[in-house]
Amino acid sequence: MAKSWSALLEGRVNGQTVGRWWLTLWLVGTLSGCAWLTDQQRQIIYRPMLTAHGSTVTSPSSVQFYELEVPRSGTPAHISLWWLPQTDPQAPTLLYLHGTFRNLEGNQHKIESLRQAGFSILALDYRGWGQSTAITPSEQTILADARLAWAELVRREPRPAQRVIYGHSMGSGVAVDLASQLSYPQDYGGLILESAFTSFADVARSAGFWTRVLALFSTERFASIDKIGQVHAPLLMLHGQQDDTIPIALGEQLFAAAHAPKQWVSIKAGGHSDLDLVAADAYQHALQVFKTQHLVPAALPTLQTQN
Repeated sequence: MAKSWSALLEGRVNGQTVGRWWLTLWLVGTLSGCAWLTDQQRQIIYRPMLTAHGSTVTSPSSVQFYELEVPRSGTPAHISLWWLPQTDPQAPTLLYLHGTFRNLEGNQHKIESLRQAGFSILALDYRGWGQSTAITPSEQTILADARLAWAELVRREPRPAQRVIYGHSMGSGVAVDLASQLSYPQDYGGLILESAFTSFADVARSAGFWTRVLALFSTERFASIDKIGQVHAPLLMLHGQQDDTIPIALGEQLFAAAHAPKQWVSIKAGGHSDLDLVAADAYQHALQVFKTQHLVPAALPTLQTQN
């Protein structure tokens, strides 16, 4: 989610001062239904990042790029996907859902870590990010793009028990929404959430007064706490104890509300987006245990939470 609400609290967005006149104007515009200010609100919350026109995309090795048309979008639109298959045909397949700000190029180290753990990966750039159609995204467009990508994953992975949904930061809200609309084990085999939260509103409340006020009038919710009870698949949640973007307490609250089987892993030195870097062994171990216990027949020793 990167520090969108925190940036507002500090009065700065993209390095520029945001005065109280702007916050007041934004609030008035939101209340009055001003489309332009609503658009600006979503730009600040999501901070979408397109790939610069004409630039060469930096990507992991062996990645396959392709696009899917977004149906019923009003105007022609597409989402961009990365497909990173494993050489082992028995490997489970994971849908990768990233957070705000960084597109897939900015998430390569995490994608590589998940592939190192033995997953084939279908990674999505929502509209507004990467090489997907340039729009100001909303919760509705992001969720629609995730459903389209899931249909593509189902086409590529015919074994429901080997399908995994993964979400980081805002992507955790996307992942919970998607999982809540599917059935376990008929549709998928597991859910992995990293740096997750209960709802956008709770993240805003944790950031300070102005963000609490603004969150009251935002239509962007991602209320995972209201949906996690509909998820019955095995769950792995990872969170950094030093996360200053999404407080670990919000992840703990979401975990407490989830059904078993579930596993919580906290990384002592971990921040918001670096768990696979600062604690690579613990990160890989968590993924391997989850994969082995829930996605393939054999079992590894029970995972010990990292303190």
